[in-house]
Amino acid sequence: MGRAFEVRKVAMGKTAAQKSKLYAKYGKEIYMAAKNGVPDPELNQSLKRIIEKAKKDQVSADVIKRAIDKAKGGSDDNYSEARYEGFGPGNSLFIVECLTDNVNRTIAEVRNCFTKTGGKLGVSGSVLHQFNHQAVFTVPGLNEDEVLEILVLNDVDVSDIETDEEGVTILGEAKDFNQIRTAFQENNPDVDFITEEIMWLPLMETELSDEEEKQQFDRLMDMLNELDDVQEVYHNVKQAE
Repeated sequence: MGRAFEVRKVAMGKTAAQKSKLYAKYGKEIYMAAKNGVPDPELNQSLKRIIEKAKKDQVSADVIKRAIDKAKGGSDDNYSEARYEGFGPGNSLFIVECLTDNVNRTIAEVRNCFTKTGGKLGVSGSVLHQFNHQAVFTVPGLNEDEVLEILVLNDVDVSDIETDEEGVTILGEAKDFNQIRTAFQENNPDVDFITEEIMWLPLMETELSDEEEKQQFDRLMDMLNELDDVQEVYHNVKQAE
């Protein structure tokens, strides 16, 4: 299937955790977006985008409302973003993005995951240069020519476009996320993106041929996804289609 499939695989993998973890993840993101801006999604575009993502991942309206109400109530809870880079089994590389209220606890927990699976945590910048930070959209119902026309008319630059049976996948710079999104929404206000993410995509993928390495990789992924502070996990391992 190609690159478009791999992009959606990343996006789908992030929603594969247990429902309680998914709710906690979005609860933190919604709370911080509401606290750092206006607690009204119509006036706060960051909050609106996160709520739309949460709804797509079937997060209940009650969870969304509680997170916004918590921000309105002036809660003292405060979370900071933390990004960790690591080396996993084989030649696997990892970027782990967290939202935490205790950085010391979080880095210890993330390091433990790598140590127990034969990997190690790297220093800042040791892995990041092997990934591109990109805005990723998959648009259904349009062909490549129609997508290109919308991009050209709105003076939007993108780095790659790929078409498959599910739609057209567009890769652009992370900073251009809102510009790309707005271009398609103005063309069709009811557009329902299959994927609309800002994610870290590897410059080159690797395959794990050793069975033990595959098992360790799967264990590392499971351990990271079980951590409450972990929001996203990105890697360079090619997944089976």
